[in-house]
Amino acid sequence: MSQIIYSPSKYIQGSGEITRLGVYCQQMGAKGAYAIVDPYILSLYGQEISTGFETEQIPLLLREFKGECSLVQVNQIVAELDSGSVDVIVGIGGGKTLDTAKAVSHFTGLPVMLVPTVASTDAPCSALSVLYSESGEFDRYLPLRRSPDIVVADVAIIAKAPVRLLAAGMGDALSTYYEARACSRSGALTSAGGTSTLAALALARACHVTLLADGAQALADVREGRVTAAVEHIVEANIYLSGIGFESGGLAAAHAIHNGLTLLEECRSVLHGEKVAFTTLVQLFLEGATEAEISGAVEFCRLVGLPVTLAELGLAGVDHGRLLIAAEASCSEGSPMANMPFAVTPQQVLAAILDADRRGAQLS
Repeated sequence: MSQIIYSPSKYIQGSGEITRLGVYCQQMGAKGAYAIVDPYILSLYGQEISTGFETEQIPLLLREFKGECSLVQVNQIVAELDSGSVDVIVGIGGGKTLDTAKAVSHFTGLPVMLVPTVASTDAPCSALSVLYSESGEFDRYLPLRRSPDIVVADVAIIAKAPVRLLAAGMGDALSTYYEARACSRSGALTSAGGTSTLAALALARACHVTLLADGAQALADVREGRVTAAVEHIVEANIYLSGIGFESGGLAAAHAIHNGLTLLEECRSVLHGEKVAFTTLVQLFLEGATEAEISGAVEFCRLVGLPVTLAELGLAGVDHGRLLIAAEASCSEGSPMANMPFAVTPQQVLAAILDADRRGAQLS
């Protein structure tokens, strides 16, 4: 079996990068760009974005991202594009904005530059778009032909985002090592199309170490409006280390159970990474992980304000039958649950969810 690792062609991280997007597109040989931009970012940085492209004399079409990252919206944007005047897609914003830009790039065959303005997920570096229905339910994973051409992380902008988003990114990143380890043990195929590499597992492990070392300090620093080494490290861990680690290391139970939970309306307002933090604990219980490992993960989540109970997911007192719906979905055909090194049943998932909830409640 082939071992495969995916990575963006270039990853750039620094402060003030939002003004240099035109430069990077010019280096790609672009003659015209189409940018899909988060509405809040457009209101704050629209002029700086436009000026950067004007300076490089690259025509720019701006489209405000609205709604869901759905196949309906992606197809609508593809239909709007004038392929004769646009030769690069730019996505600027959060995970769903970036996944939309990647999907548009996939269907048009145009290169893509992604500019994450939050570090709330590991979406920016992957050759994968997560598509949702128009009502917000998980729809499907869309495997892409290649990784993003360029990822540009402006740490100064990311540090100004709500602290909750940076913490959610840590929740998403927390799963990276545990899922990659499970895939390595099972020999599962990853999103990259082969089995895990030593490099991917090492990056996943580095992600985990960085979270534990710098996570709490990074949150304290952004609360005070400071861009420090700890903040820079966590941005890199959330976006790059986790992105390469999950894609080339593999997904397993944590994301499978997350996808199942999207069926429960009660937790729709909970961020992706917040749900993944809790479902990472569920995976550890499924695996029969050591007490030290479980306690360490629970205590980290509590330290950085991530959910450790069902109540914190909006599921206080939820009927076990509804949890079983999510558990059954997590074990459905095509789910990353199949990447676990042992067979998993919905009943085992439900039991692990309740075990994780009980453990989290002990620290509440």
